[in-house]
Amino acid sequence: MKKKRNGRSSLRLRFILICMSQLVLVAALAELAGWAFRHWFGVTPELPIFVWAMVFSGTIGVAVTNHMTKMLIDPIAKLRSAMREVADGDFKVEAKCESRIQDVQDIYDSFNSMVRELSTTETLQTDFISDVSHEFKTPINAIEGYASLLEGEPSPEEQRAYVEKILFNTRRLSALTGNILLLSKLSNQSILPQKTQFRLDEQIRQAIVALEQMWSEKELGFEVELEETPFFGYESLLLHVWTNLIGNAVKFSPKGGEIRIKMMRTEGAVVFTIEDDGPGIPAGDEERIFHKFYQSDNSREMNGNGLGLALAQQIVELSGGTISVENLPAAGCRFTVKLPIVVKV
Repeated sequence: MKKKRNGRSSLRLRFILICMSQLVLVAALAELAGWAFRHWFGVTPELPIFVWAMVFSGTIGVAVTNHMTKMLIDPIAKLRSAMREVADGDFKVEAKCESRIQDVQDIYDSFNSMVRELSTTETLQTDFISDVSHEFKTPINAIEGYASLLEGEPSPEEQRAYVEKILFNTRRLSALTGNILLLSKLSNQSILPQKTQFRLDEQIRQAIVALEQMWSEKELGFEVELEETPFFGYESLLLHVWTNLIGNAVKFSPKGGEIRIKMMRTEGAVVFTIEDDGPGIPAGDEERIFHKFYQSDNSREMNGNGLGLALAQQIVELSGGTISVENLPAAGCRFTVKLPIVVKV
């Protein structure tokens, strides 16, 4: 049985006590008035009881109304004024109230909490739009520049180089658009794919093979240890996680380096780790690298868009898991993904 909130009970109790007190006070004042007339004037007033009730109820009602106005109406009026400011787009409003009624204080606290959340959302939205505009502007400017160069009379070699640059930036723009759309869908938890039964270890192998051109050009070696793992989850989404993590390891590994991938089952969960020999994560960036559009200095040199790890984290958390990163003692870093093993119903 749920316990009632103290604030709600206290407000109801105040009204009950006020009503009961008024009835008792009216009766007491009527008796006191009768006694005063008899004692001081020697007469007994023959006014009906309802007349006494009306006189004293009116007097007490004025006092009670004044008291209730200060306790309830004034705070509501102040809150209404603050709401209008928020409706006009001012998210820096802070409504102040020191009411002895717990319910009123709770309403003010909830309102201030809501405004703070709206302010945070507005800031994130503004930053997101600014970052998206910047990320779109860079490849679009590059495409425009190389297309302008093609309008001249470039040599066949220059023409091929310009076309390659245009194609590179077009693919970058396409990937950015796809990631933004997917991130938006995941944030709103809309149009999620159906969960299916599949082999997680086989999916990771497929991701490694799909990136063969990247790691073969850098002559990278792989040390892979994957335990056979049947899994029930978002197959198409989780492929984004492995592709991103393996792609990042390939991107930041030096030529001729090694990437170590391991996956094992523990009690009720599966743990995936990937290690590389790259420069590692700059100090203080361990949490920020999962933020949308955040890029460390190393990432900017590799033409990333700062969405891959944000997507990976969103997908992993949507699957009920966690993702973390740590630098290795010698060189490189280790990403760890933990996913709960869900039994298909």
